[in-house]
Amino acid sequence: MKRIQNFITRPFGPLAKKAAILCLTVTLLACSAARLGYNNGETISYWWLNSYVDFDSEQKPWAKNHIDQVFAWHRKTQLKEYVRLISRMQHRDLGTVTAADLMGDYNDAKTRVLMIADRAAPELADLALSLNAEQIANIEKKFSKSNDKFRSEYLHGDIASRQEFRYKKALKQAEYWFGNFSREQEAKIRMASDARPLNNDLLMQDRVHRQQELIALLKKIQTEKPGREATIAMLKKFTAATVDRFGNKQHQVFFDESTTATTAMVASIMHMATPRQKGYFVQTLQDWMNDFNKLAV
Repeated sequence: MKRIQNFITRPFGPLAKKAAILCLTVTLLACSAARLGYNNGETISYWWLNSYVDFDSEQKPWAKNHIDQVFAWHRKTQLKEYVRLISRMQHRDLGTVTAADLMGDYNDAKTRVLMIADRAAPELADLALSLNAEQIANIEKKFSKSNDKFRSEYLHGDIASRQEFRYKKALKQAEYWFGNFSREQEAKIRMASDARPLNNDLLMQDRVHRQQELIALLKKIQTEKPGREATIAMLKKFTAATVDRFGNKQHQVFFDESTTATTAMVASIMHMATPRQKGYFVQTLQDWMNDFNKLAV
């Protein structure tokens, strides 16, 4: 699902990787998309989260238990819904699919992400309330390290090299779904990729702002120690604010335009697909459906 969502929206960057306090949401989606890694998703999620927080001996057992609970809910209630979404994609006529159809898929997938965030809010509240100042500092350091990596990948070179980098990521994802493309098809994909808005500096600003808001929230919770229900409400408010780009109209307009342009790019790829590529796409989706059906409780 994560790979589907990225392909439909913005192949040049991870849409759902918000911040450490939302890591259960992020890693849960990531593991479900990995398919083979899903059965080990609880362990992967725990170690990923621990790499940010560095749990103490008291936090470790209940952190694992909370993650187990969220995964159990996810298997029982969400995987069959993913099959429904994928089946809808599988039965479309790719030659006539529209950007509006893909936008519907995107909105459906986004709703699923927000459902996981909502379900995980009580567990995340327990985590937030348990964090000490040193652990919040650990999260800040992890953010700084990940931002250095982001800068090296997305803020390197001139506009032309950034366009090239983004195109190669889009082509790689397209090849996952459709197999190899001809040179003529690749040229068309490049044109559609370059037609999308490009502002990696704004991406960085949005990323840092989101992280800063999260750290400020965690520090507020750590200092004031509000009750569990109040903390849940604060985390849900933070999630809603990330969707609205914290009221930053410039950022909201950019991401909306990027989503629109990317759905147009994906639609153009589907339209140019050969019968062999369409068959490859249908089979890839079927493989995902088979896996999700096996994994569902």
